[in-house]
Amino acid sequence: MSPSLPRPGAAAITANVISTAHASAEVIAARQSERLGALLEAARAAPFYRQLLHGHHEPPKALASMPPVERPSWMAHFADGVTDPRLTLASLKAFCADPRLIGQRYLDRYWVWESSGSSGQPGVFVHDEMAMAVYDALEATRRHSPRPWVRLCDPFYIGERFAFVGAIDGHFASHVSVQRQRLGNPWLERTWQNFSILQPTPTLVGQLNAFAPTIVATYPTAAALLADEARHGRLHIRPQEVWTGGETLSTPVRRHIEQAFGCALRNSYGASEFLPIAWECGEGRLHVNADWVILEPVDEQMRPVATGRPSHTTLLTNLANHVQPLIRFDIGDRIVLGAEPCACGSALPLVEVQGRRDDVLVVAGRHGEPVTLLPLALTTVLEDDAGVFDFQLQQLAGGSWRLTLGPASTSSATAPERCKRVLVDFAVAQGAVKPRIVIRRVDALPQGRSGKVKRIIAASGPGTVAC
Repeated sequence: MSPSLPRPGAAAITANVISTAHASAEVIAARQSERLGALLEAARAAPFYRQLLHGHHEPPKALASMPPVERPSWMAHFADGVTDPRLTLASLKAFCADPRLIGQRYLDRYWVWESSGSSGQPGVFVHDEMAMAVYDALEATRRHSPRPWVRLCDPFYIGERFAFVGAIDGHFASHVSVQRQRLGNPWLERTWQNFSILQPTPTLVGQLNAFAPTIVATYPTAAALLADEARHGRLHIRPQEVWTGGETLSTPVRRHIEQAFGCALRNSYGASEFLPIAWECGEGRLHVNADWVILEPVDEQMRPVATGRPSHTTLLTNLANHVQPLIRFDIGDRIVLGAEPCACGSALPLVEVQGRRDDVLVVAGRHGEPVTLLPLALTTVLEDDAGVFDFQLQQLAGGSWRLTLGPASTSSATAPERCKRVLVDFAVAQGAVKPRIVIRRVDALPQGRSGKVKRIIAASGPGTVAC
């Protein structure tokens, strides 16, 4: 989620990335297949994959034969999944425990970051030089700028004042990416800055006012909070662009942010497993970088989901990284792959991200059967119908729901009752028993280590479906 400057030796990769952005679907598929073959060959150096790939040499069939991999089991057998035996989980965790090393190379050749554990299991991810060159090229050349004339004169963002607002107390992907650029290009030290989303909001607002960024990159929930601060006259920055990623961005939240700052918002889709999964074109739609990453939408039984249908989760294969091959890795995202062409002209496939890390609520139905409420529907109801954007909805074990409203949603005295009404109406319309809703106000929503807010949380244990 940060601009990237090209590195020496990466010119060929950058040229290939640029040319493929305008290639036909057939050329994109051919390059994907070629890179899949190279990845599978490299993966044979890892004990885990050596066994699975024995006797398989044709890339598509070999990929289809691979079992899906979930993060807990992957982390439990970390040493079997890397191609460099010097990479041990203990040493990597020790590296990530030292904040002074954020943005620096590990073993002088790899880049390392950790995930926050928002899916229930923290992860440690190692990326080689080729992977980083690919990420840089994709970020630098495929991100659609709302100011093309500025990018023509300053393609590497050297004249911008770039602010990343997120978690900066750990080796998280976005923070590592920005720090890596600052360490490698010392002239950026003053104009590219990181700001902690975990500090008190007034402190953050004061820091941003002093820095006066021209580009702000952050999560949608954090951007909505900053937009509310701007609307109330406390945040005085006038960014020319806002970049969001890391969470699902809904249309109402986008509108809220763009109206508050008076500038265009550009969204992206990425993960710790592969930083720039998809980029947003001028039509406002996300295109998968399918020449370097494979996304497989699957159902609860890990069976393929047809194009145009929502998935239960998504399997990711990173075609760029050969030191820690991630093949059919379950990233926990609900997506829809589009079948129709985009008006922007790119043949790279479309993707709609329907939910990230939020839970499905299963509640009691009026006729005795359980009723499933999707997180995307619940967040949409609260955003569209109640007009709140800073919230967390938690299903309690006893059957009640607790809606926590953050500072950006507490300025209206009527907001709590409005939220109760729209949630009850929605649940009853879905066939659920009328829920009991408790609302509280807080100065700051509970956040994970990476600064992201999990907005819909299901109850666990007995009583999950009770209302």
